[in-house]
Formats: sequence, C-alpha cells, structure tokens
Amino acid sequence: METTQPTPAATGGPLRRLTVLSGGMGGAKFIQGLLHGIATGSLPGVAPDAQVTVIANTADDWWIHGLKVCPDLDTVMYTLGDGIDPERGWGRRAETWSVKEELASYGVEPTWFGLGDRDVATHLVRTQMLDAGYPLSAVTKALCRRWLTPVHGDTVTLLPMSDDRVETHVAIPAPETPSGRRVVHFQEYWVRLRAELPAEAVVVVGLDSSTPAPGVLEAIAEADVVLVPPSNPVVSVGTILGVPGVRDAVRATTAPVVGLSPIVGTSHVRGMAEQMLTAIGVEVSAAGVGLNYGARSGGGVLDGWLVDERDRDQVDRLTAAGLRAAAVPLMMTDHDATAAMAAAALALVVDPA
Repeated sequence: METTQPTPAATGGPLRRLTVLSGGMGGAKFIQGLLHGIATGSLPGVAPDAQVTVIANTADDWWIHGLKVCPDLDTVMYTLGDGIDPERGWGRRAETWSVKEELASYGVEPTWFGLGDRDVATHLVRTQMLDAGYPLSAVTKALCRRWLTPVHGDTVTLLPMSDDRVETHVAIPAPETPSGRRVVHFQEYWVRLRAELPAEAVVVVGLDSSTPAPGVLEAIAEADVVLVPPSNPVVSVGTILGVPGVRDAVRATTAPVVGLSPIVGTSHVRGMAEQMLTAIGVEVSAAGVGLNYGARSGGGVLDGWLVDERDRDQVDRLTAAGLRAAAVPLMMTDHDATAAMAAAALALVVDPA
C-alpha cells in the first residue's frame, strides 16, 4: 500500500529557536551533539547563533539525606557544562566518595544511593535556595550560571518541566504482601533494583496537579522546531508531556515536532525503556514508541519520527499513521554522529526553502 507523508513545514528563514524535551543521559548526549552541529555548521537551515531551550524531566527527583536531588536536570547541566563523568554518564568528573563512605559507616540508609563529594555541593546549594523560598526554576537558573553560561553564553537555557514536586514510583511484584505488589520510588527501582524486576505499573505522584515552570509553554509556542530526543518515552518525555498544559502546547505550536527512537531493534539502547513501555502496555519497538506519541494530525504530538536503519521495515507503519518517517543510523557514538542524527531529524520535518 502506498503511503503519503505530510509535507515538511516551511520555516521562512533559518531556525533560531530550538526547544528540546529531555530526560537525563540520552537526552543530554543528544543535546551535546545538537550543539556541536550548530557550532560546526553541520545542521542545514539552523542559524549559527540559534537559541536552544531544554525542558528537562523532574519526575526522577527525590529527597535524600535532607537534600533535593534532580538527576535529569543535573545530568543535562553537567554534560553541557563539561563537568559530567564521561564513563558513567552521570555525576561529576574526578568524583570522590568520602561522604558516602562516612554515611555508610554510620549505618545511615539508603546505602545503595551515593552522592559524590563534588555533587553534594550542587544539592546543598539547591536545597538552601529552595528552603529560602526560591522556586526550582530560579534555582536551576542560578546553578546554570556556573555551568552553562561560561561555555554557551546566553544561547542555552535549561528549564525544569515544573516547579512543583512530582515523583515517579514503580509498582513491583512482592508476593509476601497482601496485594502481591509494593511501590518503590523510581530511584530505588533504577539504582538499587537495577530495573531487574518487572514494572507492573508506573505512578507519577503530583503530576496531575502540577503546572509548567515559567518559560516552558513559551519555549514550545515560540519555537521554530521542537525536538524529542531518544529519552525514555514513559518516565522522561512522558512525564514532561504529562504536566497539564504541556501536551496541548506541543499539539498547538506552529513549529514542527520531530522525535528520535530510543528503541533500536527489539530493545532500548540504554536505560529501561523496555520495562517502562511494557508496564503501560506499549509495543517495545521503534514504531510502537512513535505510534504511542502519535501524529499531530491524529491528536498526537509528533510530525516526524526517526528510526534506526535496522528498523527500516517499520517506516511504512509510521507513515500510514500520518507521521513523516525515515531510517538512519541512531547510535550516538560521537558528537559528529549525534549531530548527523539531529540533522536528519530536522531534514525530516523542515523545508529549508
């Protein structure tokens, strides 16, 4: 059956405002490649002084040892500020762990979640500012003056999805309990349990009553293009879209919206997208994720969806559902490869003419 892909959106000029809906490691790595592409001029149609606004997931956040920890915000901030540990993909480079070791010596739980000595400073500053009454968005802006401004000037802005407290919990099997399951914080599921138990349900506490942080809706409405990187579609991008008003803003923006699959072949590249997709009953495939987001022409949030070249046979399913789709290499092996992914995503939905 022949399928007709929607026509790319005409920009009327170079792209100057790029908005990204991001989780942690995968999103941060994609944004790093995107910025590399802008700096090297390898993204056709993108202005060399383009502004990039990152709206980051905060549903992974939690309180530990009296400190507010925002894993996805910090991973994006450290990565783009050249402070990330490149081997782990999270936390600070050249980290030491004296505080973690001392807490363990005192028998203070949880011992399975460690804060590095350098990383603790970020959480202390954040917690002190929150205690003083500053919203998370203002705190994030202050922290970014250290990390993003020296490297990117005013061309990169990092926004939390909401100033409100939102936390993801996961229901897991627990045969010893009356209900046969128990609910743990996302961090316990990911760090202590290593996502090795099946996720029976995902519960995002506080999401329904949250509101978008200042600047979030404007960044979507005023964008020249909105990008959805290969972040977890359930507990990263899914929670951002779940903040009341955000999904509607993405559907309503005049900018084209394009995403890149976090699923290659039959599994995720990194993380736990497979477990989370299974928990919400979504097919674990590149097409399954794209169809779950849905085409804006049918009430979804996407205009285009890139899949890996190994999933080329799924393109027809996507185009039949109203999405522009293409298959290209989607492994972020280095900055050039990631910039090429970003260029392919833009080419899918933007008509440079």
